[in-house]
Amino acid sequence: MAGHNKWSQIKRKKAANDNQRGKIISKHIRAIQSAVREGGGGDPSSNLALKNALGAAKADDVPSDNVDRAIERALGGAEGGSFEAVAYEGYGPAGVAFLVEALTDNRNRTVAEVRHVFSKHGGNMSGSTAWQFDAVGMIVVPDASEATQEAAIDLGALDIEAEEEMLTITTPPTDLYRIAEALSERGVTPEVTQLTKVPQTRASVERGDAAKIARMVDALEDLDDVQNVYTTADVDVADVMAGGLS
Repeated sequence: MAGHNKWSQIKRKKAANDNQRGKIISKHIRAIQSAVREGGGGDPSSNLALKNALGAAKADDVPSDNVDRAIERALGGAEGGSFEAVAYEGYGPAGVAFLVEALTDNRNRTVAEVRHVFSKHGGNMSGSTAWQFDAVGMIVVPDASEATQEAAIDLGALDIEAEEEMLTITTPPTDLYRIAEALSERGVTPEVTQLTKVPQTRASVERGDAAKIARMVDALEDLDDVQNVYTTADVDVADVMAGGLS
């Protein structure tokens, strides 16, 4: 996922067509099952990986029935093999850095698919890029009032960004759930609580390159094994895909 404001990306996923929604839900189910099997059980209070996977699924409106069935199947050892977390690094159009995270049961297949997208869209999988991104917590609340912004800062937020009536709060990874729970206690219930990555420095790009980068992000996200796509481009992918740039 990439772009100026993570809430824009989430809105784009929620507005996806039925086929795209099916793929998004399948990716979350895979992440949940992997977290249960690898993280030590189906209780999110003692399985941080599962807690993070559930937070991401909730942000994309994955139905609770799907989530419950995924946990039950993973606990019972049914359906699907063992998935391995892998990351791919490289550069895309205009030389912007890409970091691609995937869950796969076949490394050879996944790397071939990812490499094909890089090549097709003018990128290359060479060089190290992971160091250019920092892990952070992200909270989105439906309240961008001054009082909520001040509360987020007082609680230890690294950054805040208001868009319409939504407030996106960036936190240190270790403080994500503490801050989310504190906001809930103040009557501000988060719609999104999840871990993500943000670039240390964003790269400005020309309009033509922005469209190329957005198409490359979209193609990578369309791969079944890919879970997350991060880029240093100063581009709002949701806006570009909606026709805001050309």
